[in-house]
Amino acid sequence: MAVNWADRVSAFSRSPSRFLSGTTAEAFLAELLRELRDDRASDSVKVLLVSPLCEHPTLLCPSDSEGEETALELMSVFAQCPAKSVQLRCHLLLALASVLVCSSCVSVRSPASRDFLDLLLQVSQDTGDLHGDGALLSLRATACDCLRELEACSPGLLSQHLELFGGLRQRESSRFHQAYAGLHSLVLRNAVYQLTQETGAGAEQLKALLGGNTSVAWEADQDSGPTNNTDSTVLSSLILGPMGTVPSLQTGPDCKELRSILSSLLEESYLLTPLCQAALLHRLTEVVAMVPGVPPAIFRAQLLRLLGTSKVCLLHTTLLMKCAFTDSLFSAEDEAFIVKRLVALSQHPLLTDPEKLFYMDCILHFPENRPIGCGDGDETLPVLLTPRLAAALLPTVFNDSATMLARLNLLSLVYLEEGEEGEGGEGRGLAYLYEHLMSLLRIVESGGSRETVVAFFRASFLFLWHFYHMECYTSSLVEKLCELYLRHSQLAPHLIGLADHTQDRLCESNWAEGLLKALQRVITDVPLAQLTSQDLRSHLKTLARVAEEGKIAQRSTLHFLSSIIAPSSSLCVSGDWRLGNSVLAVCRRLLVHPSLDSLLVPLADILQHLACRYGDTDVQDHARLYYALLTTLSQEKLAGVLAQGATEGGRQVKKRSLSSIVADSEGLTSMLTIHQTERAIFSVVEMNPELRRDTQADKESDLNQSEAGECPDEASAALEAYRSQFDDPDFASEITLSYQLAHAQDPDPRFDQLFSIRLHFSLTDDHYEALSDISVPCLFRERPPPAVQLRLKPRRPHPTTLRASAIFTTQDGLSWHTVLPAIRVAFQQAFMPLPAPPAWRRGGKLNLFEGLWDELCSESGECAASLFCCQLKEAALIGLVEKHFLPYLISDWSRKEEFKVLFFLPPQSHVLLKIRSEEDAVHFDVATDNWQLLSHISSYLLTITSSQEDTHS
Repeated sequence: MAVNWADRVSAFSRSPSRFLSGTTAEAFLAELLRELRDDRASDSVKVLLVSPLCEHPTLLCPSDSEGEETALELMSVFAQCPAKSVQLRCHLLLALASVLVCSSCVSVRSPASRDFLDLLLQVSQDTGDLHGDGALLSLRATACDCLRELEACSPGLLSQHLELFGGLRQRESSRFHQAYAGLHSLVLRNAVYQLTQETGAGAEQLKALLGGNTSVAWEADQDSGPTNNTDSTVLSSLILGPMGTVPSLQTGPDCKELRSILSSLLEESYLLTPLCQAALLHRLTEVVAMVPGVPPAIFRAQLLRLLGTSKVCLLHTTLLMKCAFTDSLFSAEDEAFIVKRLVALSQHPLLTDPEKLFYMDCILHFPENRPIGCGDGDETLPVLLTPRLAAALLPTVFNDSATMLARLNLLSLVYLEEGEEGEGGEGRGLAYLYEHLMSLLRIVESGGSRETVVAFFRASFLFLWHFYHMECYTSSLVEKLCELYLRHSQLAPHLIGLADHTQDRLCESNWAEGLLKALQRVITDVPLAQLTSQDLRSHLKTLARVAEEGKIAQRSTLHFLSSIIAPSSSLCVSGDWRLGNSVLAVCRRLLVHPSLDSLLVPLADILQHLACRYGDTDVQDHARLYYALLTTLSQEKLAGVLAQGATEGGRQVKKRSLSSIVADSEGLTSMLTIHQTERAIFSVVEMNPELRRDTQADKESDLNQSEAGECPDEASAALEAYRSQFDDPDFASEITLSYQLAHAQDPDPRFDQLFSIRLHFSLTDDHYEALSDISVPCLFRERPPPAVQLRLKPRRPHPTTLRASAIFTTQDGLSWHTVLPAIRVAFQQAFMPLPAPPAWRRGGKLNLFEGLWDELCSESGECAASLFCCQLKEAALIGLVEKHFLPYLISDWSRKEEFKVLFFLPPQSHVLLKIRSEEDAVHFDVATDNWQLLSHISSYLLTITSSQEDTHS
């Protein structure tokens, strides 16, 4: 029975929707409740049965009526549980709280909710375990947690029991005192807030609330209707916003009962964990903020401990207190100490990077005693943060990117506050920041990592954000960026992104336009003979962005395009589809440029040349269409076709103003656009194992293309002859993986027939060389899936993941781009049979194996040896070798006492196995000339041997 329920509950937890597709929530809930009432079921099984109600109460009890019935059943089960079943009773209380809260029974104050509240109050007051084993303490702590959850979800629910919770907290001497303190503070905060919402409430009402009759239950509120659920959102934090929004309870100075409770809670706060202390102090801060009659000085005794804390949560609470009370609680000396402490913690070597970033953020949002513009949420600097104090946070190239950017932002604000001269009257601070930016640029120029490149461009944006008005620096930055681009044209997307963000965020600055104009100049001045294919792609992408700027002249861009498609250039002859479309992208933007009239003739010549001479039909067709539109339509109509929705002179181009020639402008725009699919239309899946095995059988013959020679008789001779083959760098350097294109499971009739599919692959690491694109003529849902072969050239034979995307055309002529699921290349997919000359046959391969084994086991250099053991019967071992190792088997198949297996992994790595059965286990002796492969081969052996054990168990 237990095993059956364990499987069912596990299946429900993994995927509730899939589980309930075979049954209904009502039926499953009825089964759970019926089994819970069964006395024959053990406590462990019942705990398991309760878990779905704790994890998915809304799914099993979607309405308040169902929640009410389920809660009554669970309380009946709770009443019948023996006292010793503490764990089950705790789980039942948690399930009851989850069901009643999530089914809205608490908010409508249903009878079951009232009964459950009475039960929780009864359990929380039960002190009958004074002799004992502590079991009842766990139940009381769980009841306390449930009460706190009810109060958090329905604020004010327990306000009539404040005196009770205060007494429980003071009497509790066990480790669960913390739970009662947290409950008491939460109920107190919510009760005071409820009073602030009542008209005319004051000291008398507060005194009555704090000393209320604990016997009063929900009957007093039974007719008051549902509670206001918005209160729980309001009460998430009253002091995070402007203090003017905090409600106030006018009580006068007579609040000794409240002060007594607050003092008692504060005196005991040091007994709590840091997180619970922080939550307690946060709630009490809100109480004092709502009751002006209680002076903030009540926290003064806690400040010494809080100001010296090393806990992030407590420091955060201290800053919230400072935000709430400013100079009413914190002196100028306290304020100066906190600022200095934040600066020190922001650079402390023993703290983690997230902690240091938090402290820097606290500096930028520091609540001052003399607030200016309080509550606007903007980053500002405290008055006490001088350049001399902030100098300890100067960014360096040794910082991680997040820390460096945070420090750069902080110091930029410091020097911006000081003015252009900076510290010492010589602008040294601003000059240092610019020099730091140039240091990052030099690292990028020398081939920095992707993280460094991204950090540099983000730092550049931050510098411009703060100092765009300093032309001496911004002009120099443009020059440096152009020089960087000429050396590393692959950074074009980063430069375009920098220009876009600067233009969007700094509307009053024309720096982005200046950068684009400078990039246009340096690109068009580059001699064509020096251009590589990568450079040309980047240049065209950049010029397409430059062409979007209406204030930049485009004559030089047209001259550049004319040069690269001239008869002397190989671009048109090669017919590269991507390059051709990059040229067309520039032309398309020029078609809607404001100065089109002056560009008409040279642009028409370029389009005509592409339409007649380019080697790709798709590019020719698009160029011919652009040429027809350019020579037929007016500039306004052309803008309506190619830039639908674009503005001209502050007004929208109206479709009705176009002639009948472009009445279907939306359709033309759709035809000229590559659309993005919402999800993957098809995927690249590994070929069927049976088909792959047939292909694998031919691998060895494909590899052994070297000249036939005599079979060496000695291991050393075999090793020398074998290694001589690698003098050719392309020898056995590739692996070929077979895949198929398969349509997605969810059918979409638009994509049943796909044409002219172009697959593009990108790497996620540097273990392999870049892959070329693959073209597939078509993919039809009703036809067998086409096969594709990926030819990978490893730098290191490690597992990897390939990102894949595709561009294709549908039957209606539209072009689409889709992102395909990632392709995972497993370690074993890099295995290849030994690339030995065919004339060696088995004898020569055995000699080579022995020579390699002796060399690898000498433990010199990168070589390593290892041992893997597992429990396998003889039949299972033979099946394992036949299934996984047969193409790589070197020894004679008939000699089953020891199998010798050799995997070759391009470009020049080897893994050798000696497999033999011993008395205790099967031993896999492993030797390799690359120690980094040991972890991968161990994982591979563990996988295949485990599956073999499962098969033969």
